[in-house]
Amino acid sequence: MHADVHHLLHTVVSAELHSRARAFRLPRTSLRTRVGWTLVEVGLRLTARSQEATAPRTAAAFHPA
Repeated sequence: MHADVHHLLHTVVSAELHSRARAFRLPRTSLRTRVGWTLVEVGLRLTARSQEATAPRTAAAFHPA
């Protein structure tokens, strides 16, 4: 393929991709909302871990049958 044809095809495909990218937009959430939900998720993970670590143990846990 000649360099001119290759460059022309690249330009056409690039323009098409740019137009698709401009048309596609994710819904933007505010930074405050994203940080808030991240903190909620981290808190839930920490509480789940701390509950496992402080779960009451029975005698069977120390002396398996």
